[in-house]
Amino acid sequence: MDEIEAGFTKLTEKIDGMTKSTDAAAKEIKENDALLIEKMAGMALPVIRSIGINMLEKGKQEGNGELYDTSFYQQKMIVLGKTDPVKFRLDDISKKVDDQFCLLSEDGKFYEIMYSSDGFLVDSYLHPLTTREVLDLYGYEIMFMLYRALHDYLKNQDALLEALEKTINFIFAQEE
Repeated sequence: MDEIEAGFTKLTEKIDGMTKSTDAAAKEIKENDALLIEKMAGMALPVIRSIGINMLEKGKQEGNGELYDTSFYQQKMIVLGKTDPVKFRLDDISKKVDDQFCLLSEDGKFYEIMYSSDGFLVDSYLHPLTTREVLDLYGYEIMFMLYRALHDYLKNQDALLEALEKTINFIFAQEE
């Protein structure tokens, strides 16, 4: 019985030690979360240039909702999150915000894009965010979405490479 108690005591001590280590590591990560997301964003830049899209800057809207005379931001961006829109835009308080998203651009900066529509004109305001603001406004989900975007890109690249290899093998098999 003493051996069981001694083993159980060791086990609980080990669990207690691991809990303290986990708490310390989590605290350190939380203290450096802005630095972590900044580094993640920097590492993602080559991928953003490849998979990013040019976001709508402004356009006119037909009665059926179709847009025409559109213009887009020059730099490519990926959407990392959406939040409940604020009441008005920061550049023009007379404009109500319909949609609001967190973006990471190919220049390595985070932005918040705010879209407004008056039924005829859809336009946007691109507001730069610090990494701290990104985490405060959108939370840790942004880190997950950035990770997920890279993970999905890698999976797609693997599938593309596999398809290309099959095609090459088929072509050379036909010639022989």
